[in-house]
Amino acid sequence: MNTTQRPQVQKLAQLTGHRDCVYALAGHATEPQFFSSGADGMVAAWSIDEPEHDGQLIAKVENSVYALHHEPSRQLLVLGHNYQGVQVISLADKTLLHATALPPTPIFDFAYSAQRQRLFVALGDGTLAVLRTTDFGVERLVRLSDKSLRCLSLHETLGELAVGGSDHRLRILDADTLQLKHTLEAATNSVFTAAYHPTNNRLYTAGRDAHLRVYDASQGYAEVHTVVAHLFAINHLTFSPDGRMLATCSMDKSIKLWDADTCRLLRVVDKARHAGHGTSVNRLFWSGRQNRLVSCSDDRSLAVWQVEMSSQ
Repeated sequence: MNTTQRPQVQKLAQLTGHRDCVYALAGHATEPQFFSSGADGMVAAWSIDEPEHDGQLIAKVENSVYALHHEPSRQLLVLGHNYQGVQVISLADKTLLHATALPPTPIFDFAYSAQRQRLFVALGDGTLAVLRTTDFGVERLVRLSDKSLRCLSLHETLGELAVGGSDHRLRILDADTLQLKHTLEAATNSVFTAAYHPTNNRLYTAGRDAHLRVYDASQGYAEVHTVVAHLFAINHLTFSPDGRMLATCSMDKSIKLWDADTCRLLRVVDKARHAGHGTSVNRLFWSGRQNRLVSCSDDRSLAVWQVEMSSQ
């Protein structure tokens, strides 16, 4: 990325309809639809191309949903129904295809492996659940911690699964055997979000201590960058579709855009400057269709942002 370039951000739409905090977003970079859910148990579909249109109700469940995964090749939406397990919905006809019971605890995150035909599930009791994606049956339950597992990220090529938890640790597992390969203990509080870069071997993590940390998996997970990135807890991070930028969102009500390579701050998106969210920003989804970023918040709304590069 040219170091003189900074992104311009414009709010295109504020999406309302949820009746409580919105915690989960899912979508695919090339698909026209994305999905949301949260404390009201409502699962909704929205258009990334025409965000001014009303959302469509896909499902309504009894408890909060913290985790969603969209699998466009199979037209499936996977949701983590807290205390009730994993449910799989056919988007073609909105029917429930699978319901998999798991320990009665919150479900915080998913990592889907098409190559390994596995769905990894992070549970609030410290268990990592492994489901077969053929029938979404339980293959293994592995207790990793006595605290919640909060986030997952899979590097298919390296065959490694990163697991962040409320015990302040980031564990790197072999994605096939689930054997522990590395334990990273730089975080001083819960690790809420982790993501491997889409085109290289770097792992980006953040959480309650408001630090953004970058590790090089090809160098034994040596720490490459540490940035005090927000005022309060960082809830989620995600990459632009081309991998050149990184977005973080926080309990401090802001979204920040960073140069993914250098971790240089490029833009702050907040209420004062961009009519952003009024409360904690919980999750992000970055679509490759017209380079649009979606955020969701405790304020019960979603926002759709147009991101464009300009020289300054």
